[in-house]
This record gives sequence, structure tokens and C-alpha cells, in this order.
Amino acid sequence: MAATVKYDEVEAGQEIPAVDYPVRRANLVMYAGASGDFNPIHWNERFAKTVGLPDVIAHGMFTMAQAGRFVTDWAGDPGAVVDYGVRFSSMVVVPDDDNGAVITVSGVVEEKLEDKRVVVALTARCDGSRVLSKARAVVQLS
Repeated sequence: MAATVKYDEVEAGQEIPAVDYPVRRANLVMYAGASGDFNPIHWNERFAKTVGLPDVIAHGMFTMAQAGRFVTDWAGDPGAVVDYGVRFSSMVVVPDDDNGAVITVSGVVEEKLEDKRVVVALTARCDGSRVLSKARAVVQLS
């Protein structure tokens, strides 16, 4: 598979439109099963509150994965991401209701590199707070 985005068709400063990723408690339980991270702060409201959290929170790596999904969906090929890193800056609180939470991810082509690679700077927000900082991906375009 190859990236569907063409290197010659992007410019530094080009914005990638935001995408919303809904998060429900069921998503956290599924992620816990897939990752093996069954820390009760990610599924047990009573426990989360006893340790000082406002409610159940999403796994940091779940949040990072949603931003990674944003990049791979944009590029059109999961294998096009050659480097990816973030810092966790805030929690994604997931209430036990019909709405859950929403992680909104957007991006901008920050720099064009050699060999048809670009640096994409990402912004991930939830409930008005930035949940990832220094989020960057290097993407191999076609």
C-alpha cells in the first residue's frame, strides 16, 4: 500500500481538517482488553473518584492512538507513518452517559522534508483542553 496523499500536492502550513472521535466507556473496556491495561481508573468510576480523578479517564495511549488514526486516515496508508510521538498534557474524562467524550484532532503540514516526507503537527482537544502536546508525525507520501 502507498500513501494516497501526493508530496507535490501539499505545502508547509497546509491545514488538515479536524475529525471528531467519540469515546464511550465501552471503547475503554475494549482498549483495556486489547492492551492488557486493566487499571480501574479507566473503567471503574467509584475507584477513579477515590483516587482523586473527576471520573473514569481514557488511557493515554488510547488518546495517542486516535491522533495516530487521524494521520493514517489522512495519508491513506498506516505504513506511511515513519515516526510518531506525543506528550500527554491533559486527561480525557469519559462520563457514563449517552454522549461520553469527544477527542477532536486536527493537523497542519509543518514542514516538507527530503524523500517525499512531511512533518505533521497535531492538535488533540477534548472538552476545550489540549490533551496531547508536542504531537508530531513524519509521514512518507507518494
